[in-house]
Amino acid sequence: MSKNVIVFVTGNVKKLEEVVQLFKKFYEGSPVPFHLTNINIDLPEHQGEREEICTLKANEAFKIIKGPCIVEDTSLCFNALGGLPGPYVKWFLKPVGPMGLYRMLQGFEDKTAIAVTTVAYVDKQGKVTIFNGETNGTIVEPSSIETFGWDSCFKPDGYEMTYAEMSKEQKNLISHRMKAMLKLKEFLDQTLPI
Repeated sequence: MSKNVIVFVTGNVKKLEEVVQLFKKFYEGSPVPFHLTNINIDLPEHQGEREEICTLKANEAFKIIKGPCIVEDTSLCFNALGGLPGPYVKWFLKPVGPMGLYRMLQGFEDKTAIAVTTVAYVDKQGKVTIFNGETNGTIVEPSSIETFGWDSCFKPDGYEMTYAEMSKEQKNLISHRMKAMLKLKEFLDQTLPI
């Protein structure tokens, strides 16, 4: 096992599975320079801009973990609504589900959206570095296939299927989460001791 341990702070099992798969793919054929563990900490839900929210969450996580950690915040930004629900999509999704998100845009011609993952990495000194990944797409009537979150109503540009209808491998090639985590991987490759 590597001497570098990084804790991914999430209680979302599906998100954890996705991130573990991504790092395995990123380092395919090479040794991973760190060991990724997980802890479920109930961090405060901050309000503000995406990067501000993620930085605040990262600082809270570091106070508890006292070592290198990753926090992630995912947003779904409807262009017709000026970027809402954005980082608050989790709170919209809970009561209305993917169908409710789709219905929010019924009165608008513009159904485009941007899926954004913001990742904050905190090093052993407590310094926070932010990485963003974005995927453009369209909000569509939810497919009958459910995976998690709003995957069933988000169709990425250039595809005729939603995230939910894609295989995990296919989604991981284009997702907003993959793009943010790839930037994190490239940063860690440059900064972690081997």
